[in-house]
Amino acid sequence: MEVLVYGAGALGSLVGGLLARAHDVTLVGRNPHVRQVREEGLRIVGEIEAHVRPRAVTDGRGRSADLALVTTKAYDTDAAARALSTGEYDAVCSLQNGLTEERLVTALESTVLAGTASYGARLLEPGRVRCTGIGEIAVGLLAGGESPLADRVARAFDDAGIEAVAAADMPRRRYEKLAVNAGINGPSALARVTNGEAVEGPAGGTAREAAREVARVAAAGGADLTAAEAVDALERVARETAANRSSMCEDVATGRQTEVESIYGTVLDRADRRGVPVPTCRTLASVIRAWEGGRGLREN
Repeated sequence: MEVLVYGAGALGSLVGGLLARAHDVTLVGRNPHVRQVREEGLRIVGEIEAHVRPRAVTDGRGRSADLALVTTKAYDTDAAARALSTGEYDAVCSLQNGLTEERLVTALESTVLAGTASYGARLLEPGRVRCTGIGEIAVGLLAGGESPLADRVARAFDDAGIEAVAAADMPRRRYEKLAVNAGINGPSALARVTNGEAVEGPAGGTAREAAREVARVAAAGGADLTAAEAVDALERVARETAANRSSMCEDVATGRQTEVESIYGTVLDRADRRGVPVPTCRTLASVIRAWEGGRGLREN
């Protein structure tokens, strides 16, 4: 299968690199990472060891592939969609944080699949990415149901040795992913602690309540996710990635813009439209937004 990975950061490089063991892969990213991959290949270390040589480019416009994976930060979704709209793809699948798929649907003619990924990844230096945890990738229709196209994409992941499943329940899985992100990212970023410490330490009550609030928003929108299931997913991911630091924690530690809007902003927007109170997520959002504002990382 021909695969284009738009957003060759940590997760994109890991997934794209693993796919390159069995498929024709092009990574779209930034220098100096792209330059190093082009010259020396991509080295994967940690839980999985590999040295692969995918194509690597900085311009993702005007390309074509069987599958395009979107792995940029969620706030770069619109830019990714504009670039992908100039190419041709049988399917486009987001593995981003938040619920970004609707924005891709609006901009693209290709079939957009929803996706979740629980693999852990950290970009160590240009051309070198660490797999910090082996998880699973799920793909499926945005509205749920069986899909031959999702089956084909899942088989492509399997062929490359990536744990994957074609899921008929993506509406529930998307909100489960959002609940986990809401429970881990904010508390871990504000406390500067690992995923495990964010859920099992003093912030655990806050983390669990944030996950419960997302479940209530999901239920109000018709998704089949209970509060207990959201907390179970949060605790499971926290155990499996206990030593990792969330993407938001890393962003705060390095003074970068966070994905507060794609995670908490999404929860707040849907909660307001559905009349669901989400005081914990609202508080986490306000504090993280204040941190970004104090560092000139947001306009308002």
